[in-house]
Amino acid sequence: MNRLYYGDNLDVLRRHVDDASVDLVYLDPPFNSNASYNVLFAERNGTQAASQIKAFEDTWTWDENAARACAETIEAGGKVSEAMQAFRTFLGDSDMMAYVAMMAPRLVELCRVMKPTASLYLHCDPTASHYLKILLDAVFGPENFRNEIIWHRTLAKGLTTRALPINHDVILSYQRSDKATWQADQVFRPYNPDDLDDKTLEKYSLREPNGRRYQLTSLLNPNPDRPNLTYEFLGVTRVWRWTKERMQAAYDAGLVVQPKPGAVPRFKRYLDEQRGKPLGDVWTDIPPLNSQAKERLGYPTQKPEALLERIITLSSNEGDMVLDPFCGCGTTIAAAQKLNCSWIGIDITSLAISLIRHRLADTFGGKAEYEVIGEPVSLPDAAKLAHDDPYQFQWWALGLVGARPIEQKKGADRGIDGRIYFHEGDTTKTKQIVLSVKAGHVTVAHVRDLRGVLDREKAQIGVLLCMEDPTTPMRKETANAGFYKSPWGQHPRLQILTIENLLTGKTINRPPAQTSTTFKRAPKAAQKVGETRPMPFGEPEDSN
Repeated sequence: MNRLYYGDNLDVLRRHVDDASVDLVYLDPPFNSNASYNVLFAERNGTQAASQIKAFEDTWTWDENAARACAETIEAGGKVSEAMQAFRTFLGDSDMMAYVAMMAPRLVELCRVMKPTASLYLHCDPTASHYLKILLDAVFGPENFRNEIIWHRTLAKGLTTRALPINHDVILSYQRSDKATWQADQVFRPYNPDDLDDKTLEKYSLREPNGRRYQLTSLLNPNPDRPNLTYEFLGVTRVWRWTKERMQAAYDAGLVVQPKPGAVPRFKRYLDEQRGKPLGDVWTDIPPLNSQAKERLGYPTQKPEALLERIITLSSNEGDMVLDPFCGCGTTIAAAQKLNCSWIGIDITSLAISLIRHRLADTFGGKAEYEVIGEPVSLPDAAKLAHDDPYQFQWWALGLVGARPIEQKKGADRGIDGRIYFHEGDTTKTKQIVLSVKAGHVTVAHVRDLRGVLDREKAQIGVLLCMEDPTTPMRKETANAGFYKSPWGQHPRLQILTIENLLTGKTINRPPAQTSTTFKRAPKAAQKVGETRPMPFGEPEDSN
């Protein structure tokens, strides 16, 4: 069964993922600064480096938790311990050290859950790639390093005063052992006859009357000591690659030609029958997601599915288990599902879990079967989440009704924690439901505040989500707000839903959910689930 975990990936890996159970790992730990929540790499004296790291607040600040994680890894001994001691000496009490301390135990656990045939791809940027490569060498052994892949993710933007713009990411590739799965046929990109490079045009310069490109290649055997392949053909005696019968059949088919009488016959090799152009470790053919991309969901670090499909097809078989411990908006999961792989996704934010659920439903409908583990399923669970992390509680509660958190900085919500947009017939008129989430004590004042927000925003419906049961004055206040009329009936303008209501299946009284535009819809899968994964390359070249 596919599994989607809400929680800290280190805890999930240790508690829920068995030894040697995973075939492929891809991880894209937050590392950049182009989103709302970020911390600077900084020394404790307040000096800030130019680089930033994308994270939820305080994730990689050097503090007691980071120091404890670092000490635990060092005390475990071995090569990873030695690497961490060196990092500690060099990086000191910086937040980069906190980042390395956070990554080290997770990489150790990922190595543990990988099969001998498994591979790992770690996506990062040049800010931290050199540290991560040393750490990966310590975890997997330098002999299991395979590639430092450069993904050209964007054009250079503007000029910097003292350095060139950074417009690439790094993907570090390691294998668990020399038994790792490797799909050699996938290391070729099909030729585009309308966009051939100069070298290929020169190589395949000959053309049939119908425009089909080919070249003439040698039919001579590189081993001169092959008596059984030594014979005369078209007046020329040589040691040939093929038997005489095969040579005659190819000649009859028009594939063996003699450029002129007495010349050595040659083989007509067609461009469109070749495997394609070999794929190198610099990937320039997969563009990032621009603002108009159909698969773009608005997640700041979303990667294109084509990138993950390439990685999965290179290093796995159908049915293999793919793991992404920082699954974000679920691109790895969507690619694995499309390619008929099993998957495990882990994320520490309830917002990501909610987004992935919508993505799977939009893309695969009911064909994507999976289990969500770690989200609250009872009132005590919800109360604990509210106490431990109020913002995660807020995002989780909004996810229960299909709402999206507001895209504003914390503390600047103006009384709104989430919104649901919808349409009724006329898609040019967007309507909305505004939501407020309260984990603590609630009073009639909260309902009055929400009514004020409802009027200010000219919203159709306002909903208060809370832990406590509403009081009688609160119920009276919602009743006095009246109703919103839609083609589907009347809906109370103000509504109160408790977490207990939501956990038992109750939801907002509103127009049908299919009119919702809260989350950008992911496109439906081009390939039907259950079909064989595509092999988009031609027949291999005949080298015999």
